[in-house]
Amino acid sequence: MAEEDINHSEKKSSWIYKLLNILFRKSQTRGNLESLIADAAENEVIDNDAKDIIVGAMQVSEMHARDIIIPRTQMKVIAVDSKLEDILPLIIQSAHSRYPVVGENPDDILGILLAKDLLPQILDPKNAGFDVRELMRPTLFVPESKRLNVLLREFRQNRNHMAIVIDEYGGVAGLITIEDVLEEIVGEIEDETDTKEDPFIRKIASGNYFVSALTPIEDFNEYFEVNFSDGEFDTIGGLVSHAFGYMPTRNEITEIQGFKFKVITADQRKIHSLHMKFPKS
Repeated sequence: MAEEDINHSEKKSSWIYKLLNILFRKSQTRGNLESLIADAAENEVIDNDAKDIIVGAMQVSEMHARDIIIPRTQMKVIAVDSKLEDILPLIIQSAHSRYPVVGENPDDILGILLAKDLLPQILDPKNAGFDVRELMRPTLFVPESKRLNVLLREFRQNRNHMAIVIDEYGGVAGLITIEDVLEEIVGEIEDETDTKEDPFIRKIASGNYFVSALTPIEDFNEYFEVNFSDGEFDTIGGLVSHAFGYMPTRNEITEIQGFKFKVITADQRKIHSLHMKFPKS
């Protein structure tokens, strides 16, 4: 065995020993674990992607449904008395796979309709007796305070992909999907419905935005009515990288004029996407 391989093997053995030592100590802290994970990545025991996933999973355990909720005002819902010809344009336009079904008002969630369950109805030339109630699936309701790691476990155990989030008064605050939770762990997940023409800035909740690192500073200033300087940099990604003073990794946070920027995806050369919180007034 080459000397280089032996050294690498010794590094792995040393790291595993440290892991066991920390895990079996009752006094271990999150700081100890984060230090261990960073050390493992530095010694190439795990790669940076694995490190980011582990750190993301640790952070999810401290987050709640309210932190990543899709607010009620942005929910795409289907009225329980809708006809098939009314539902199809909504599904085509929004390209979602699941929709809350509402009764008399937005707080009256009766069930979840899966787009795929409409296929037999579409193929039925007569479409006789169409009734949304017969196609609805049961609804999972969770409080805003639900921890994301617990919710993810319930999603897996019950094979749910969507939950309706309820506020302290029993009203509908919004919804959350299993993809939303997973993205907090592994980063932005793009699917076949995502297009390159997506806007540079996308609102995801009150005061929270997804921002492409390629967003021109001029467009950012116009959108949020601010005056970030574009003298040295053309894009938000460049401005944020400069604020860090180094190339950040996923989940690192910096603040510029009250705006909090959290890195969603990045590589060794540049930032790709950001989560941004609007300054509190």
